[in-house]
Amino acid sequence: MRILLVHPNYHSGGAEIAGNWPPAWAAYLAGALRGAGYDDVHFIDAMTDHVDDTELEARIRALKPDVVGTTAITPSIYKAEEVLRLAKAVSPAIVTMLGGVHATFMFKQVLTEAPWIDVIVRGEGEEILLDLIRAIDEGRWPLARHAIQGLAFLDGPDIIATKAAPTVKDLEKIKPDWGILEWSKYVYIPLGKRVAIPNMARGCPFTCSFCSQWKFWRDYRIRDPRAVVDEIETLVNDHDVGFFILADEEPTINRKKFIAFCEELIARGLPERIQWGINTRVTDILRDEDYLALYRKAGLVHVSLGTEAAAQLKLDLFNKETTVEQNKKAIRLLREADILVEAQFIVGLENETAETLEETYRMAQDWKPDLANWSMYTPWPFSNLFEELGDKVEIHDFDKYNFVTPIIKPAAMERGELLDRVMNNYRRFYMRKALFSYPWQGTGYRRKYLLGCLKAFLKAGFQRTFYDLGRVNYWGPQSRKTVDFQFDRSRTLAPAQTADWQAAAERSRKAAERGAVVHDAAGAIKACGGGDQQLSEDEPDAFAPAADRSTAGGGFAHL
Repeated sequence: MRILLVHPNYHSGGAEIAGNWPPAWAAYLAGALRGAGYDDVHFIDAMTDHVDDTELEARIRALKPDVVGTTAITPSIYKAEEVLRLAKAVSPAIVTMLGGVHATFMFKQVLTEAPWIDVIVRGEGEEILLDLIRAIDEGRWPLARHAIQGLAFLDGPDIIATKAAPTVKDLEKIKPDWGILEWSKYVYIPLGKRVAIPNMARGCPFTCSFCSQWKFWRDYRIRDPRAVVDEIETLVNDHDVGFFILADEEPTINRKKFIAFCEELIARGLPERIQWGINTRVTDILRDEDYLALYRKAGLVHVSLGTEAAAQLKLDLFNKETTVEQNKKAIRLLREADILVEAQFIVGLENETAETLEETYRMAQDWKPDLANWSMYTPWPFSNLFEELGDKVEIHDFDKYNFVTPIIKPAAMERGELLDRVMNNYRRFYMRKALFSYPWQGTGYRRKYLLGCLKAFLKAGFQRTFYDLGRVNYWGPQSRKTVDFQFDRSRTLAPAQTADWQAAAERSRKAAERGAVVHDAAGAIKACGGGDQQLSEDEPDAFAPAADRSTAGGGFAHL
């Protein structure tokens, strides 16, 4: 049986300006397939290789696969649907399958708009995929599909979802096939080194309404730190990887395991050969003040910190002073430990104003992070927060849910003005850094890294790919009234999907009336890593959040 995996060709000018990121999901699924004896597995990275639809169709035709599978986060969903439409155009006999966080939760929407998809994998892909492939290989497809857990599909006019599959309990059984990726293509521009995205854990023990990790993986499971370092050592030795970013939203949640991970890296002498970065919480940095030197010794050179939106702080004046001082202190501690720090600002809330946008710039100047990033507020359509926002979300063109396009229109300004003011923040921040900071950081690693980051920004700026500026026709303040975000307003939510949400809302209302523990309300809007809960060191390494132990979650693969 020939299986083809395709990474969809989606670009938005966001994180990709720093380089081409390896699609780890393909390695994890290929490893599971080959471990079960399915060796005829192929992979096309249409995103990195900029493979257009004509070329992709030709390559599918040449490979003659029996199965074509792809994955999607929300902004790439339409590209993923098109991949599978092309596969069906090549041969109706090809079994088309889709996974990923968006399809896992939005399967009714996806199957309504893309009925050519044969099956959606809902949940972690490795074990469900093997059940699915075996059924196809043994001639039990499609009759066996009702008996396989973790699927969604069309059966005539009906959308069927089978029972949620259990999560993968032993993560060490998963052996990624990193050899399926062409590593020379995946380079981190700031350092000019090959980059990888391994992970330490799946899930999150907390249930923030602005996030989806706790839904995505359902229960929190953390790997043996030695096994994670084994994986990293393989990436260094076999694929010449020189930089990695842990895929976990907040890998420092479990301090004991994170410290063990750092100590294992040091024990094997890996920090001399590979450096790395993470996304984490301000509160974790404050908690770990005495361990930051150890983290740096282990090769940690870049930390991205989630901060609370200035527009949200405007509504929460009582806690504003404390929050601002915590952010400032965490950034100072990281810089003192010789760890580069990036501050993440969320902008574009409904109550955003020129004043709150200016305040984020003043915060960036006052806190003195090495790097700053302003991301547009993007409510994931499968998050509790999206449902709570209701009619405030007027754009359902998911292609634009990419953190660089204003999905929510602020009451006080047009979207074009919002984009212009964000660009003004970027211009001022990085101009000051370019003239008065980065060149004067000595001659060592820090200076090289920061100038490399500046190079990545300048390259994306000149190519007009940064923040998708070329596509929306933004050329500076003079163009803010003519910016065209190209929203496809014909895109709407499928009735089947909204009916699901209404039923879920009613269940939550009844649970609340019974006094049951339900998910928190919207609360503060924060960047990734912006939560403030803490995991006690005597809590287990794997457990399901109380708010959602039965929800079908997880994703087809890593993102």
